[in-house]
Amino acid sequence: MLNLIVQRNRIGPVLGRHPWVFSGALNRIPDGIESGTPIQLVDETGRFLAAGYFNSYSQIAVRVWGWEENEEVNEKFFVQRIQTAYDLRHEFVLNKTTDSCRIINSESDLLPGLIVDKYNNYLVAQFHNRGIDKWKKEIVSALVKVLKPKGIYERSDVGNRAKELSSLSFQEGAKGELPKSPTGVLFGKVPERVTILENGYKFLVDIKNGQKTGFFLDQRDKRLALQKYCTGKNVLNCFSYTGGFSIYALGAKAKKVVSVDTSQPALDLAQENIKLNKLDIKKCEFVCEDVKRYLNDLNIVNVLDDERSGGAIKQIKQAKRFNNYDIIILDPPAFIKDRHKIYEGVQGYKKINEIAMRLLPPGGILVSCSCSQHLSLVDFRHIISESAGRAGRTVQIIETLIHGIDHPQLVAFTEGEYLKCVIALVS
Repeated sequence: MLNLIVQRNRIGPVLGRHPWVFSGALNRIPDGIESGTPIQLVDETGRFLAAGYFNSYSQIAVRVWGWEENEEVNEKFFVQRIQTAYDLRHEFVLNKTTDSCRIINSESDLLPGLIVDKYNNYLVAQFHNRGIDKWKKEIVSALVKVLKPKGIYERSDVGNRAKELSSLSFQEGAKGELPKSPTGVLFGKVPERVTILENGYKFLVDIKNGQKTGFFLDQRDKRLALQKYCTGKNVLNCFSYTGGFSIYALGAKAKKVVSVDTSQPALDLAQENIKLNKLDIKKCEFVCEDVKRYLNDLNIVNVLDDERSGGAIKQIKQAKRFNNYDIIILDPPAFIKDRHKIYEGVQGYKKINEIAMRLLPPGGILVSCSCSQHLSLVDFRHIISESAGRAGRTVQIIETLIHGIDHPQLVAFTEGEYLKCVIALVS
């Protein structure tokens, strides 16, 4: 197995079991190493430090997947990793009321670059870089052995993969067009839609065309936490997608639920999900619109005087079917796509949270989420604080939620802490 030497002053993170090793931390990288090649990291004396695979000649050179010297990488290797990950989910997440969850959470399950989500009896896999993609055959075979799915579908159509492939192709001198981000059946047969069970609720999941792998499994515990606040309340679910939070709110006997999203197909699927769970569709409203615009219009209605503003505001009220919302849920896509757009993204989070706080009555509940990797929980809390100041509201955080059990995090891998959810009382 190929050994790469880590510089003496750069071995700290490796000893701390951080799964990324940057090219600048290595003494030398020989030419011609194929992405995915198993390597061992050693110090300048030759002492073993960690094992992983070669990833690229730029930025993250090695992704670590173990600390056992001379561990052979083959199908058995992947079976062991996947079995360990599955055992955790089987014991603490999967049960008679929940048949779906994340099975492999990339670096934090010691399979860096690999995501596998379980939807009932089907799996959706994402191979995020060329290194892990090299082992696709062995990984698929291992998944079949451990989980025995009816089918496995690939959804490697992710932005970071495209960037990495571009970088690798430039570095390695590839000719012609870049490889396309692959999607398609890897094993068995996979239907267009799969019905899953989550905390007793049923959801239709479009695993072939939906966002990410088809459903936001990482919000399962946040949706459940919401329920205790919903009885008899008017709920506004912003960035609602296929109605995850809306279903839970209705299940907790909310008075009315308005779901807002820019995707009409997602809203159509949300309506199907409500009917699938035999919930009262008459309590629901579905608005296909940009959430920021929708909130801004509601804020205009909230602050302007009808008598002075005339018919324009009345028209907005009629178009929006204006409600006094007791609970507002903000679950936007990542506003910060990369570290170069932090300022722009922070302003976006501040704006929607400020408007939501202005709209809520005293005693209202704000559920505010961020899935931006480049925004820490501390910084997100600071955003909530600044938004409260601008809105002139007092805000008490009553619950803070991060990753669920099926999204474990290596303690050293703070880069994997992307999801944050604050449930707050606004007065």
